[in-house]
Amino acid sequence: MLLAGDVGGTKTRLALYEDTPTPIFEEVYSSDDYETLTAIVQTFLSETEQTATRAVFGVPGPIMDGEVKVTNLPWTIREDDLVTTLKLDSCKLLNDLEATAYGIPFLPDEDLVNIHAGDPHPRSNKVVIAPGTGLGEAILFHHDGKFYASASEGGHTTFAPRTTFEIKLLEYLMGKFGHVSYERVCSGIGIPHIYNFLTENETRHEIPELKAKIEAAEDPVPLIVTAALNYESEICRETLEAFVSILASESANMALNVLAHGGVYLGGGIPPKILPALTDGNFEAAFLDKGRFSGMMTKIPVYVIKNEKTALFGAACYALGW
Repeated sequence: MLLAGDVGGTKTRLALYEDTPTPIFEEVYSSDDYETLTAIVQTFLSETEQTATRAVFGVPGPIMDGEVKVTNLPWTIREDDLVTTLKLDSCKLLNDLEATAYGIPFLPDEDLVNIHAGDPHPRSNKVVIAPGTGLGEAILFHHDGKFYASASEGGHTTFAPRTTFEIKLLEYLMGKFGHVSYERVCSGIGIPHIYNFLTENETRHEIPELKAKIEAAEDPVPLIVTAALNYESEICRETLEAFVSILASESANMALNVLAHGGVYLGGGIPPKILPALTDGNFEAAFLDKGRFSGMMTKIPVYVIKNEKTALFGAACYALGW
């Protein structure tokens, strides 16, 4: 029996499989309610009255020598410890975006939304960029008829502004943080930074009632996004437009870095929620804005991943040798 997991700062999803990446048992747990991943797994196996002989987990953070300090959780996870404690024959840790990448070649069409048609080459490299709480990135290299995923911490590379607006945004954030990564501007962390820049440095003023709600919210992102999509606030609308433009530019950067003629895949929690903003022409314009290589960018397709379980599915695909 194979145990697979998608570990997140908010929730951890676990599932058991036999011969295919279709789960026999599946459950979701609040990560904050447990002190370790082992405790969650033990609860899951007890509730399902099952045992597992091997395991693979997608985990946020860079993995070195079978160990990871989990992003946004006070956990350190080690493959050897899991093998010993859970009495497994083997255990593998994957970066969460690496796990997502392994699932992409096997996603059904209904799990994807094509937002830029392009001219895909199925046996070419692909890239994944996933704005959620943070910004995850991964690469799928094609070799000898199979795809191999490579983890990346590209979300922490230095933000490169493309417009005069973005130059001003960079200067504003440099004053606050010093180094400004793409995650600072292109994630759930980043959206409030763009919004604050607009409210603090531009002449326009936010609707007082909405401003008070946003300032009081523990997570202001849903309020900003909803107001933008419903055209309730000019500043929220400009915030979302800037976010989409930066996401498109970084997506194109990734595609150029590895010649991703197989496509760009937008994962994470944000893209499925902002589809209207990704299809109004703003994303495509920024994605194609690569000077002499704009013509090549027209041929690279872009998809939004709708399936929130792709990392779990991909972990299972990896373990089963798909």
